[in-house]
Amino acid sequence: MTNPERPIRVLVAKPGLDSHDRGARVVAASLRDAGMEVIYSGLHQTPEMIAAAAVQEDVDVVALSVLSGAHMTLFPRVLKLLKARGLGGVLLTGGGILPDEDVRKLQKAGVGRLFTPGASTEEIVSYIRDEVARRRRKAKR
Repeated sequence: MTNPERPIRVLVAKPGLDSHDRGARVVAASLRDAGMEVIYSGLHQTPEMIAAAAVQEDVDVVALSVLSGAHMTLFPRVLKLLKARGLGGVLLTGGGILPDEDVRKLQKAGVGRLFTPGASTEEIVSYIRDEVARRRRKAKR
């Protein structure tokens, strides 16, 4: 988050063995249409690959799409790796088929808002804009 005036940069990633990326592609296109710079990592990314790409691409947001059921492993691992690489201020968000109880646990652990089937792309865009603006203001102080 070097320049608060630059467009929001979002890494959209599909961790693990999940090959269902239609939702991730729809969200990525919506974020791009909203003026954000979007990097789509492609399928079968490891948490380490995702964290490395976040550093390389200097992103404000990492958005994971997890439909495999491995969300309680993947989100915490990516969060830990981001922090270890000095990216504790990067928003980790995402979505998938996530039970409410797991969403609460992940958010308590430091993951941002998580979106489940039925969430609108407008809702996702609005959340990312608002949260990144809040984080940029906080970093400015």
